[in-house]
Amino acid sequence: MEHIVIIGNGISGVTAARHIRKLSDKRITIVSAETDYFFSRTALMYVYMGHMKFEHTKPYENWFWKKNRIELVKGFVKNIESNSKKLHFSDGRILSYDKLIIATGSKPNKFGWPGQDLDGVMGMYHKQDLDNLEKFAPNNKVCNRAVIVGGGLIGIELAEMLHSRHIPVTFLVRESSFWNGVLPKEESEMINREILKSGIDLRLNVNLKEIKSNENGTVKSIVITETGEEIACNVVGLTAGVSPNINFLKGSSIELGRGVKVNRFLETNINDVYAIGDCAEQHEAIDQRRPVEAVWYTGRMMGETVAQTICGNRIEYKPGHWFNSAKFMDIEYQTYGWVWSKPKENEARFYWEHESAKKCIHINYDKKTFEFIGINTFGIRMRHEFFDKILTEKRSIEYVLEHLADANFDPEFYKLHETKIVAKFNKENNTDIQLKKKNWKRIFSKA
Repeated sequence: MEHIVIIGNGISGVTAARHIRKLSDKRITIVSAETDYFFSRTALMYVYMGHMKFEHTKPYENWFWKKNRIELVKGFVKNIESNSKKLHFSDGRILSYDKLIIATGSKPNKFGWPGQDLDGVMGMYHKQDLDNLEKFAPNNKVCNRAVIVGGGLIGIELAEMLHSRHIPVTFLVRESSFWNGVLPKEESEMINREILKSGIDLRLNVNLKEIKSNENGTVKSIVITETGEEIACNVVGLTAGVSPNINFLKGSSIELGRGVKVNRFLETNINDVYAIGDCAEQHEAIDQRRPVEAVWYTGRMMGETVAQTICGNRIEYKPGHWFNSAKFMDIEYQTYGWVWSKPKENEARFYWEHESAKKCIHINYDKKTFEFIGINTFGIRMRHEFFDKILTEKRSIEYVLEHLADANFDPEFYKLHETKIVAKFNKENNTDIQLKKKNWKRIFSKA
């Protein structure tokens, strides 16, 4: 019986295992050094905030794996011997495979800061990070202050987590505005205001110089490069992005770049070895996507794709139109298509912001053809299906604005803003776009 071994029990690896089982009777083994069972990584913050217990983050009961004949092995893979198709574990064990899927995810970036490996310094990506946070920041008596280094989605999640336990937070961001390498100026400044309004000490245009320890080898303070200021703290969160978790592959015959190099079929340069999820790096660009994408839904899609290939239906990975969602404190964020931090030469922008300064939309479109390119929404929920269809059909911005009511996904009785949005666009562009009534039949039609 062919043996499929998957290194990593995150969304990518587990999705691959589940779909291989649906399609075949192959022997499947998942290897992980992190946890015994698969859990929802995005739910870790809610465990710390008291909204759920860790056992609630497991999508499947413990009996699920045995019932579906998926073997689970706990251990750290030290290296891969691809010629003989063997995994070597750090404790001396050896596991043979016929086909191998590398799905080892990401690890927090470190940039050689003095003190970056002290006790009390952590990322917020793994279950062990949650354990460390509970140890070093259970409350504001044990932790008088935490410092977060690096903006972005993980940084603001960690800030919100600590803030929920009334722990003072200083947030160091090296850019001039929060996440302004991704967000346009208007949205970035909106999030700056939201962070400050929440009582978090946001410091822009600053860099970490070093992390100092006390006599016990734990965090005592951090020093800021620009001013030499020393800030006393008990916890330092390193959230300056993530990178593929592939150190154990260095020196192997598997081709590496920033991640494990794969083709459009998620195959590496070694026969019968595949890579999926955050650790995979595309040889060739897919649309305008980055070669490495640390995104939950793309990891799931890669798992489904590689399962088909391994089970005899070799298909390309096609992630479709870009989308993502997140939450910045109390402001929900969605993006569909492409809205860069700065428009390209052929692009025009339309921006609307609510008087509360907590809701906005930002639409990107082609200035010559008026084709819709993408949208950012903050504080207003939109339908993924609507924009996926619009992008596929290459509709115009006029069409999007006419049917904006169909796109809205806010709950019943929420105040709607489509009329004001369209009116502002008409005024700015001397147009006469008319907002169409919500078409419930189209919204709920399977077609």
